Amino acid sequence: MGTIRTVDIKLIDDLFEMHGGYVLDFTNPTFANFFADELNVNIDDPKFMVEGTSKAKRLRYFLKNCDRDLSIRALTALWEYREANRRRRGLAENLPGAQDQFFELVERLGGERLGTTKSGPPSDPVAEFDASRSEGLTQKLLEVSRLEPQRRGYEFEVFLKGLFDANGLAARASFRLVGEQIDGSFALLGETYLLEAKWTGPAIGVAELHAFEGKVADKAAWSRGLFVSHSGFTPEGLTAFGRGKRVVCMDGLDLYEMLMRRLSFGEVMARKVRRAAESGDPFVRVRDLFP
Repeated sequence: MGTIRTVDIKLIDDLFEMHGGYVLDFTNPTFANFFADELNVNIDDPKFMVEGTSKAKRLRYFLKNCDRDLSIRALTALWEYREANRRRRGLAENLPGAQDQFFELVERLGGERLGTTKSGPPSDPVAEFDASRSEGLTQKLLEVSRLEPQRRGYEFEVFLKGLFDANGLAARASFRLVGEQIDGSFALLGETYLLEAKWTGPAIGVAELHAFEGKVADKAAWSRGLFVSHSGFTPEGLTAFGRGKRVVCMDGLDLYEMLMRRLSFGEVMARKVRRAAESGDPFVRVRDLFP
């Protein structure tokens, strides 16, 4: 294991566009929020301003003076933020060998190359699925469909949490942030997904899709989103929503098909995400993914 050297700081400056006192596209408020959300650190604390108050100077001081594990976490979070922004904006890499140089730095500091896991068998979402609960979940979904509209939305979220639990996922019930409601979240194969769940009469259009994409984009750079609409999505809305987003979609027919065929949620999501990555389409039906 090593420590951050002067030559490493020069690389970090180039990677995170820190010349002139900036760090990537952060403003002072978003920089503070990033450190609070990702690292539980108050980067506005005067102790990080020993060498200056700019974002770049605070970051350099922080990296040189925090413990090794925290510096690795900070660098990794910044790299993932950088890459998510670059892909979303369709920008080419302008620093030759950036990825390899960054990975080498993290490994020299004692971290793991991004995309690798510790030794041991990979998680198998199919093996974790409790298929014996399929019948009960199907019955629950039918019961929800017979409820009055006011109760239906809440009970639909309860059903989805039961579905996640049956698949061995780390599900979290709905939670509220300032100015917005998130219907829940779950972890799957090392990825965190935010959930939007709707049981409405009309199919979901582009406005609702863009609103949810905005919620996902405002969170950690590696967050993804699952929009579950029992009533489905309008073709016009999906077309206007576009391709290459961090949101995949699922409708009521997908849910019934998955439960009736006793497919694991993990396997369904894996295929949806892969198809979205290959085609750019956020919504491909389960029946088309499992012909």
